[in-house]
Amino acid sequence: MSISTPNAISTPSTSPTITTDALIIGFGKGGKTLAAKLSAAGRKVVVAEASADMYGGTCINIGCLPSKSLILSAEQARRDGANSTPETREAAFEAAIKEKRRVTSMLRDKNYHKLADQDNITVITGRAHFTGPHSVEIATAEGPVAVTASKIFINTGATPRIPDIPGIRTTPGVYTSTGLMDLDDMPQRLVIIGSGFIGLEFASMFADFGTAVTVLQHNAEFLPREDADVAAAIRAQLEAQGVKFLFNADTKAIAPAADGGVRLSVAVKGMTRGASQACDSTPAGTGNSHTDTTGTTDTATTTSPTGNPTDHATMSHVQTKPSDDGEPRFAEPAEARFCLTTDAVLVATGRTPNVEGLHLEAAGVELTERGAVKVDELLRTTAADIWALGDVNGGPQHTYISLDDYRVVWSQLNGSDRPYTVKDRKHVPSSTFLATPYSRVGLNEREAKAAGLDYVVKRLPVAAVPKAQVMRRPDGLMKAIVERNTGRILGAMLLSVESHEVINIVKLAMDLDAPASTLRDMVFTHPTIAEALNDLFA
Repeated sequence: MSISTPNAISTPSTSPTITTDALIIGFGKGGKTLAAKLSAAGRKVVVAEASADMYGGTCINIGCLPSKSLILSAEQARRDGANSTPETREAAFEAAIKEKRRVTSMLRDKNYHKLADQDNITVITGRAHFTGPHSVEIATAEGPVAVTASKIFINTGATPRIPDIPGIRTTPGVYTSTGLMDLDDMPQRLVIIGSGFIGLEFASMFADFGTAVTVLQHNAEFLPREDADVAAAIRAQLEAQGVKFLFNADTKAIAPAADGGVRLSVAVKGMTRGASQACDSTPAGTGNSHTDTTGTTDTATTTSPTGNPTDHATMSHVQTKPSDDGEPRFAEPAEARFCLTTDAVLVATGRTPNVEGLHLEAAGVELTERGAVKVDELLRTTAADIWALGDVNGGPQHTYISLDDYRVVWSQLNGSDRPYTVKDRKHVPSSTFLATPYSRVGLNEREAKAAGLDYVVKRLPVAAVPKAQVMRRPDGLMKAIVERNTGRILGAMLLSVESHEVINIVKLAMDLDAPASTLRDMVFTHPTIAEALNDLFA
């Protein structure tokens, strides 16, 4: 049985029952940190993880770290010109995947032994489900294990949200981010369904590798929650990498293409050409004209800026019948239908809390309307002595939030006079690792205006930062929102090289209620990107 402690446990002949102080379901950041802390305090802990491939959680196995490894490899390929020919592209991609697998394997092993080698911790590999308020059954490869625990912590993370599109689950070549990061061969063409930040990170990464990338966005506005000037700058940089966008696009069906690729039937609202017919009425790639992502017809081949001769996803109009005079007649419907052919499809439409199969009702644990485990400000569920940490509780989906959730829970278990709560959490920053990273914290201008605040906007082009020029990375902009009368920093948006480091300085100032003048007058080392805060907040 997959039960692991420092001293190996032999497989029992009958299903075992374990009684423990704490059971943690899921090996994510919050759960594994809590397990180590409980063990150090002398508590007996069982950690249940559904897959041996997920020891350590989403971040190190299929999330933050493998994606950043590939992003760095892609940037290196672009800088070295390794994305310029089919042979060099394939070699660079193969090396990147190999390095990604090395890193994740090493981290997975270290995370496993960090817990399993402790006397007080038992790691069980198997899928857990509740059988009562304090009892869980874990289905292992060798049979079920029953666990009874005084306290239970749900840390099962989130899973990709798959939209209800015919063929999306059965067509070869359609991937979530997990599958796309583990391909042996680089796709020459990639269609991404969804233009949130996960989709954009993959768009930027694969464009740097030399893949021709097309992004399908459901609505007309790019990054609608961001300020228009920031969104425009991000889009311009992605387009400069060769990424194509198709807006107001709804994918109606997905099926295998005749050439072994993937064919998508896409309806585009507001297009002035095309007809509302089924995609399969015209074989993919054989329509009357090639169409670029602006919706205008032409017959030219679209190529990436690296000289890649491979087309972007081929788009073919499904044309109406000819008119009486024999000339083609294009309808002017509310939407036009197109067939897209591509080598691979990434479904990047968000992630949803991973609660399937947990049988939470057996423990009296309720869900929110959005399907997350319902928790209060102390992360307690609706059942006594059961908590939920990380993505599964519906909070911000970041590894560092899962870690902070650990702090919330531990403050209740360590005898603190006043436990730390979710409401005490301040100014959560975020970073999106594009070719030029985008990081933000606090309110943007759109949100400050909606809140009726009196504010001033601070702007600085990254080209004005000496270190950015030295790094040959002058693209982007910095923007900050400051309350007019108090000087309080309301938020910052940094589209800049090293923004993922600099944003933490702004967060710290906001946490300490330091006015903008503090960053304006701070003495920074030179040359650094951080010293740009002097000028941004001037």
